[in-house]
Amino acid sequence: MFVIHIDTAVTWRGGQNQALLTALGQQARGHRIIVVAHPDGELRRRASQAVETVPIGPHGEIDLAAAWQLSRLLKRWQPDVVHAHDPHAVALGGLALSLGRPASDPVLVAARRVDFHIRGNAFSHWKYRQVTCFVAASHAIAEMLAEDGIARQRVVTIHEGIDIDRVQQAPTVNVHQEFWLPAGVPVVGNIAALVPHKGQKHLVDAAARVVRQVPDAHFLILGEGELRAPLERQVKELHLEKHVLLPGFRTDVLSLLKAFDVFVMSSVTEGLGTSVLDAMAAARPIVATRAGGIPEVVVDGETGLLVPIRDHEQLAGAIVRLLTDRDLRDRLARAAAARVRAAFSVDRMVDETLALYETLAGTRRAAGSVDPGSGA
Repeated sequence: MFVIHIDTAVTWRGGQNQALLTALGQQARGHRIIVVAHPDGELRRRASQAVETVPIGPHGEIDLAAAWQLSRLLKRWQPDVVHAHDPHAVALGGLALSLGRPASDPVLVAARRVDFHIRGNAFSHWKYRQVTCFVAASHAIAEMLAEDGIARQRVVTIHEGIDIDRVQQAPTVNVHQEFWLPAGVPVVGNIAALVPHKGQKHLVDAAARVVRQVPDAHFLILGEGELRAPLERQVKELHLEKHVLLPGFRTDVLSLLKAFDVFVMSSVTEGLGTSVLDAMAAARPIVATRAGGIPEVVVDGETGLLVPIRDHEQLAGAIVRLLTDRDLRDRLARAAAARVRAAFSVDRMVDETLALYETLAGTRRAAGSVDPGSGA
């Protein structure tokens, strides 16, 4: 199988990590893989150490020059599958194939990792009609695609997976020394981009309530994004400067994660939440919202505690409950580690994705041609 993976992001988030894990896993199984990535992107930098990469960075969603460049490459490469990992990648792949399909007639697979509705403009409808099959990261996303008019037979749910051994083998950082925290104080951590749908403003509101009951509790919110300034103002207004830290983007998040007493995911919307999976693999007790696909990962009361979205009072209550009940923390953490290994490994994800490719390619060969717009 010859697969071209496309991701146009410059930043490094969960989606880029999933694209890289998928590409590396497929290459390790003997398949030919090329990653098309933004020339200045973190994905290209990391992927180029292990897999063939090609730099293409579209300027916006509709970039005919970039699409023409990719179209020429696809005709030369003759891949079996083109797997687009973000919305701009879907546009790039769709445009490239519309400019002239390679003789190999590849299928176009679109990863869908966010529980946002598809935009209603004409170009968005066009580009998604070019997609042979959508890979939804959760059943919640698959249902949202159905609500947006995508036929169910064009959608397959493949839960994301993580490299569990890598998480467990990561060294643990002394988080108290790293951030000059008083020795032994409990640390509540969050790892996510500082963007509205990750809900950190609700976590900061919850922190104000938590410290009233657990006065030595400290919060680390790791990540960077557009909400840094508003969150810093919120922390100051609530007089939480000594309790809530925003250290920014860190490359050692796994090592820091392993030092958290409690991991919190405060998302308002969430496709699945690979940070939650990382926390489970690190055997951290988890508090998370019932956003998107998170309930498909965290079983409330068994592998973590779930609370409603945008409810900082219940979020605070769940955090306090874990901080004050060591036995509950340990029980949830052990169950979380067992669940992630059983159901959310990267090997399972890679194998299911390859099986999907084989099915799609076989169907196309048998039919001679597949109308990518059918059922839209």
